[in-house]
Amino acid sequence: MKICVSGASGFITGYLVQELLRTGYPVVGIDNFSKYGEISRSYDHDPRYRFVRGDAKDVELLKRLLDDCDIMVAAAARIGGISYFHQYAYDLIAENERLTAAAFDAAIWAHQKRRLRRIVVVSSSMVFESASVFPTPEGAQLTSPPPQSTYGFQKLACEYFARGAWEQHKLPYTIVRPFNCVGIGEGRALDAPAIFSGNVKLAMSHVLPDLVMKVLCGQYPLRLLGSGKQVRHYTYGGDVARGIRMALENDRAINEDFNISTAKSTTVLELAELVWQKINPNKPFRYETDPPFPFDVQMRIPDVKKAREVLGFEATTGLEQVLDEVVPWIDSQIKLGRM
Repeated sequence: MKICVSGASGFITGYLVQELLRTGYPVVGIDNFSKYGEISRSYDHDPRYRFVRGDAKDVELLKRLLDDCDIMVAAAARIGGISYFHQYAYDLIAENERLTAAAFDAAIWAHQKRRLRRIVVVSSSMVFESASVFPTPEGAQLTSPPPQSTYGFQKLACEYFARGAWEQHKLPYTIVRPFNCVGIGEGRALDAPAIFSGNVKLAMSHVLPDLVMKVLCGQYPLRLLGSGKQVRHYTYGGDVARGIRMALENDRAINEDFNISTAKSTTVLELAELVWQKINPNKPFRYETDPPFPFDVQMRIPDVKKAREVLGFEATTGLEQVLDEVVPWIDSQIKLGRM
């Protein structure tokens, strides 16, 4: 089974391509390095991996890449931290719609004319931005008010693309929704706005790397965006990649959607204390709060039963293990001047 991954140089896809290669699948990836600039990965020279630098909106290029592929993972998208949602509110919906339409145009063609069996859509927990049922099950995106951010709204549109392509063209799909993916490999976007929290320029307005960066830079007391009571499910990138791989392998996942997440809830304040103890175990923890951004969802708690029962997937990496990997990596990036 050969797999094409669009947006192959992204954060989650960095883990995914590695997982697919580790499992033995040949992979072709496409990316234009528009977010972070040109980067290299440890698997770039793996003989089973072919990387093409190109625009994932180019339908004819995508068709050529899908010519002998069995699965397409549609992951290319403009994405950033919470400040990014405001700075690029129009670009997020407009550019991501173009990327989505191109992926489906090419996938429909490859399913009809070649051997493509399925498209796997990497959606987002942000489709549940306005949810009021917790834990939030698959299907709640159809009964909840629409997302307020253009990013969340467009991710919901991706899911409707999948349903429409099946209804009209019988293109099988699987939708996966990662929840608060954390790990290494995510840097500051080239076009990210400069946002300060106290005296520290945020890494990317994603909570874990920003907290780690502020503590490493000596911020004291530590400043939190919002009250610190926001609830998240921080899921390790390696676990997310494994969940996506298990979904694309499983025929029971055809025309289904899955929350890919840890089952453990953690508040921002709890996460901040974990980070603090990891870096400053002998210094008392103190914090202050700053006003949150408008799209700072207060509660994001997924129901994970479906992924467990259908796919056999459970996230197994705890935050302590994640921090053992993330803290040294961010420290090295700061010293290299990349954050």
